[in-house]
Order: sequence, then structure tokens, then C-alpha cells
Amino acid sequence: MRLGVVGHRGYEAVPDVLRTLGRLAPSLGLTVLLERDLLDLIDGAPLADALDEIDLLMTLGGDGTVLRGARLLAGRQVPMLGINLGRLGFLTCCGRDEFEASLRRVSEGDFLAQPRMTLDVRAIDANGRERQRWDALNDAVLTKGGFARVVNLKVSVDEEVIASYSADGLIVSTPTGSTAYSLSAGGPVVVPTVESIILTPISPHTLAIRPLVLPPTGVVLVQALDSPEELLVTVDGQVGTTFAAGERLVVRRGPRPVLLVRFTETTFFARMRRKLGWGGLAGRDNGEAAC
Repeated sequence: MRLGVVGHRGYEAVPDVLRTLGRLAPSLGLTVLLERDLLDLIDGAPLADALDEIDLLMTLGGDGTVLRGARLLAGRQVPMLGINLGRLGFLTCCGRDEFEASLRRVSEGDFLAQPRMTLDVRAIDANGRERQRWDALNDAVLTKGGFARVVNLKVSVDEEVIASYSADGLIVSTPTGSTAYSLSAGGPVVVPTVESIILTPISPHTLAIRPLVLPPTGVVLVQALDSPEELLVTVDGQVGTTFAAGERLVVRRGPRPVLLVRFTETTFFARMRRKLGWGGLAGRDNGEAAC
């Protein structure tokens, strides 16, 4: 197995994890290829220059590193094994203490490559030309930036106007992204294998607007109305562009999913209970700690 590795050097545990990986790789039949920024941490490890040639991508860090790994894969159907070296790591597969056991299981093929729906996000200028495009695993967010005022957004789905939002912005998310920024803004939790597109307004200035769950086939069109300042489009919290009145944001289901490594005994709701405190206070109902 050819194992590509990307990581965030801001995490103190990265060098130690890579040393462990270098020690275990020969016995597990793994060929380790590192991104350029990690090359000095394993002696003699080759550069992961062509991601088409790897069988699995490991990310070392948190959810942001998983999102960066997905962007680097750019639709390649390569499973990603996320190792959480931070605090929450909801998208990751396991923590530092489970790293060795998880690596052994992956090398033996004892894992699921769970497909996660993505979004195809395009910024269209006032002349109808596509000026930028991204793939999103979590979400595309249109916000007012640092201005202390609401913005007016017209939202259409499949060419039908569904609402005019007066809000701080709008989140268009995948089911995977439903437990990210959308959740903080009051959006619904959607099981990640239930394909859908979620619209969540940010601090809407009305009681009549609520989050909306759309079918995955829907094409969402967002336009800014009467906005003298530039807005901001941010994709997965990492890349983006400015957005002006007269421009359009078009969001639809992406052509290819992202494959996340999961183990059969770790369910979505187990992760919700353990990482997000889902289901109430630990020990309240049955005298037992939440798993």
C-alpha cells in the first residue's frame, strides 16, 4: 500500500506520529510518501508528488487538515484516514492513542471507505462568466465580512425563488458540514450518508426564515441585493473570494464524493455522543458516562 501523508506542523505530536509511522511501515507493507513540508521528519521518505499514485491519504492534525487533504485530492477516489492530534476532530477517524491499532487495521484492509457528498461551488460574475470554482466537503458560506449590518440575499432553487434573506449571511452545506458552522448557526443535524443540501441563514432578521433541507439534485443560486460593500465567499473555511452585488453563487452536488476511512464499530451517533455531547449530560439517564 502506498500511503500519502499530509499534516499540520503546528501540532506538537506530528514528529512523534511520523517516527512511529516510519518504524511500523516496513512490517505493515506500507510505502510512505510525505508532502513537502514534512519531508525532514522521516529520513529518506519520498515526496508525495503525484497523488494519483497513492492508495490511501493520511492526514495528521484536525478537521482543517482533513478538509485540506480533500482539496488536495481534487476528486480522486482515494480513502482518507484522519488522525486527530487536536481537540475535537469530528471528521477524523481516530486519535493519537488509537493510531497504531488503526494503522494496522488499515494495512489489512479492515475498514470502510465511506463516501461523503461534496458540493460544486461556482462564483459567476455580473457578465455571466465563471470566475472561480471550488469543491467543498463541508460548506460554502456567503457573509458580510466585518460590516455590522445585515445583507439581503435572494435564493433560488432549480430556478424558483424560495426566499429573500435579510441576515448576516448564508451557509450552504453538505450533510458532513451539517455538524460544522451550520450547526452553530442553528441548522439541522443530518446523518452524513443521507445526501442533501442544507441552507442555513446566519442570524436572520426575521422569525419567518428557518433552515431548509433540499434534495441533493437541487441547484442553489444565491444573489446579493442592494449590497454596496463586497461580501465574502468562504469554502470549507479555507479558500474563497470576494463577492459583489450583481454576481451569483451557484452550488450543486459535486460530481465525486470524498472517501473517509471509518471502522464498523464507530457509528455516527457514537461520535456525536463522544465529541459533541449529543443526547444529554453524561450519566444523567442511566448512571453511566457517555461513550
